[in-house]
Amino acid sequence: MTEFLLSLLQIIIVNIVLSGDNAVVIALACRNLSPELQKKAVFWGSFGAIGLRVILTFIAIYLLKIPLVQVVGGLLLIWIAVKLLKGEDEDSHIGGGANMMEALKTIIFADLIMSLDNVIAVAGAANGNMLLVLIGLAISIPLIIWGSQLLMKLMNRFPIIVLLGAALLGYTAGEMIVGDKLVGGFIEETLPALHIILPVALALVVIAVGNYLKRKAEKEKANQVGQDHAETL
Repeated sequence: MTEFLLSLLQIIIVNIVLSGDNAVVIALACRNLSPELQKKAVFWGSFGAIGLRVILTFIAIYLLKIPLVQVVGGLLLIWIAVKLLKGEDEDSHIGGGANMMEALKTIIFADLIMSLDNVIAVAGAANGNMLLVLIGLAISIPLIIWGSQLLMKLMNRFPIIVLLGAALLGYTAGEMIVGDKLVGGFIEETLPALHIILPVALALVVIAVGNYLKRKAEKEKANQVGQDHAETL
C-alpha cells in the first residue's frame, strides 16, 4: 500500500510539473480567435489532447515491457528533466491560429510532441500498474483544461516546485533503468545496491546539469543583450 501511495505521489507531482505546458499551448493557439470560437477551440483542443494522451500512455506501457526500452525511456526522461530546469521556452514559438481549424491543428500537433514527456514519466512511475495509470490520466485531464494559469503562477512564485519536479523525473528515470528486464537482472546479479544508488544519483545529476545549463544560458543571453546594446550606441 505504501509503494502504491508513493507511486501515486510521483505521478501527481509529474503531472503538476509537466501538464502546465499543454494547457498553455491551447491558450496560445486560440488567442487570435473570437470569444465564441475560443470556447469551442479550447473544448475540442482539450478533448484531442486528452485523447492523444490516453492512446500514447497505453502504447508507452506496452513498449516499456520490451527489454532495453525502459533504459531508452529513462535516458529520454533525464533529457526532459534537464530541459525543464534549463527553462527552454518552446511556447514562444507557437503562433495563434487565424481560424478554428488552424488553432486545432496547432493544438493537436504541439500536444502530440509535448505529451510524450508526461506519458513516459507517468508510465515509468506507474511501473505497469493500470490503476495508477488511470488515476494519472484522470489527474492530467483537469490540469490540461483548467490548471495551466494556476500552475504557471505557482511555478513562477515557488521555483522549488520545478526543482523538485526535475529531481523526481531524474529519480523516476533511474527507477526505469534499473527496472528494465535486461539491465535490472544484470544489476541484481552484479551490484544490487545500484537499485537504490542509481535513482538518487540521477536525481542529483539532473539538478546539477540543469542548473549549470540554465546559468550558462542566462550568461549567454546577458552577453548577447550587452552586445546588441553596444551596437545600437
